[in-house]
Amino acid sequence: MKTNLSPVLTLCGILLLVTIHVNAADWLFKDGKSRYQIVVSAEASPSEQTAALELQTYIEEMSGVRLPITENLKASKRSIIIGYNERVAALTGAEKPETDDESFTYRTVGHDLLIWGGSGRGTMYGVFTFLERELGVHWLTSECTVVPKLASWKLPLLERTEQPFVKYRYSNYFVAKDPKWSAHTRENTKWSPVKSAYGNLEAYWGAHTMGQFVSTREFFETHPEYFCLRDGKRYGGYGQLCLSNPDVLELCKTRLARTMREQPDFRIYSLSQNDNFLFCQCDKCKAIEEQYGGHSGLIVWFVNQVADAVRDEFPDKFVGTFAYQYSRQPPTGIKPRENVVIRLCSIECCFAHPLDAGCPQNEKFMRDLKGWAELAPHLFIWDYIVDYAQYIAPWPNFQVLGPNIKVFGRNKAIGIFEEAQYQSAGAEFDEMKAWTINQLLWNPEQDVDSLATIFINGFYGKAAPYVKKYYDLCQSLVKPDVHYGIYIRENHEIYSDAFIEEAFAILREAREAAETDEMRKRVDRVRMQPLYLHCMRHKAASLQDGTWKELVSLMKLYKAMHREGCKQEDFFRDFEAEGKREE
Repeated sequence: MKTNLSPVLTLCGILLLVTIHVNAADWLFKDGKSRYQIVVSAEASPSEQTAALELQTYIEEMSGVRLPITENLKASKRSIIIGYNERVAALTGAEKPETDDESFTYRTVGHDLLIWGGSGRGTMYGVFTFLERELGVHWLTSECTVVPKLASWKLPLLERTEQPFVKYRYSNYFVAKDPKWSAHTRENTKWSPVKSAYGNLEAYWGAHTMGQFVSTREFFETHPEYFCLRDGKRYGGYGQLCLSNPDVLELCKTRLARTMREQPDFRIYSLSQNDNFLFCQCDKCKAIEEQYGGHSGLIVWFVNQVADAVRDEFPDKFVGTFAYQYSRQPPTGIKPRENVVIRLCSIECCFAHPLDAGCPQNEKFMRDLKGWAELAPHLFIWDYIVDYAQYIAPWPNFQVLGPNIKVFGRNKAIGIFEEAQYQSAGAEFDEMKAWTINQLLWNPEQDVDSLATIFINGFYGKAAPYVKKYYDLCQSLVKPDVHYGIYIRENHEIYSDAFIEEAFAILREAREAAETDEMRKRVDRVRMQPLYLHCMRHKAASLQDGTWKELVSLMKLYKAMHREGCKQEDFFRDFEAEGKREE
């Protein structure tokens, strides 16, 4: 049978020409001109209005073309439509997202680009992700935004939908306090709530708060029975409360409710153990612990009663408590109430290897994590991403960041708090790790080395290849049989003088390649890492060879603390005294 394909080929050719014509016409901008406008409804939320303005600003910065912004949803001109509105509904058939839905979609329909999500932050995240993923804009730090220069950019066929991996995402680096930067990196939680044109930031109120509600200073003289019994005596220092005491329970009910009234903008309010191991040893507390499987059982029993007391007045709020150190193991025979959030802490873990990689030091934590995931209605993770014994030294944990976040998410975490260097700048790769962790909290499937490359190339200019080489050298310190937690020191087995010398050589080349004073300063911040290690390992020699003087100068410049809770001047004084004794 003979088939005549000519009409079919002719039709395909016509369609191909039409497609080529349409695509050729869809230049978002070209040679200083554009046929596009930005459309945002008059009823759009503040964050959607902000997103539209930023889209206009960044496109103009990269191309020199300023797209007009209009509220006319019926305008026939080619459009980038921001936010869910009647035109998006007509073109897509999509239902209106909930206000607090942070997921988003951006897609092309005909010649138009539509970006929409929840009006609280979802649409805004969609605009920022479009700028980042499609146009190459990266908000690396609050003071460094990478905006490529483009003469032209053709709008391709696009259809992308994203949603956050966990609901609450929070890292607390000192260098990452700017709520505007948080919005651009899709971080949505901070220590205190923030209202701004970028959508409001959520907040978890407090930590280690039981001692705030019932303090020894206020009550010990008149009511020593409110406080922990230790070795047969009531303890008047910084210990735990006697949670079986009914007066303590009533005080916590009253004072937590008062806090919730006075500070209504938080989502979760902490009612949690103090930061020590001095739990109460009285017979009544012990009896409750025996009934419910340990220290965590007593705490859940206590917190449940407070949560019951505040539920009716605050139906949309939560009471949070720790599963931390001595209370980390899940209880038996009792469950947290529906308005209770368990804040599980990973402080004892090995951070050289992913939590689920079979590391023997993480096996018990994984059992506790899975136990709480089965038991708690809401699980919030308190994780650790820096070395608290030496903030400045290399601590190569980049490779565990994404895998650990995935482990938490698979075990029903609603939020993740990444505790970092919150007291000063100058910590190990603090700017890069802050940006990277926010990227991974949104989507932990991303490759961490690719993220590091994006940051390094954008932040270090011509010195970038050498900084990347140093970054790779640091990551190579991780071995299958090497373990480390958050309190290692300069004499740990991952460090060596050979590593320090290689690091100095690489960063010397980085500094020589840096094209500006600003870039040299950025390299110097990285150089602080091997400087610190060298000085700590060779105190007397560093006083003579100039490295201590250089480290002190850089630490003063950034007001850098070398470890948690230690003042800079105390560190300098003690180091120099010890170094002179070693001479």
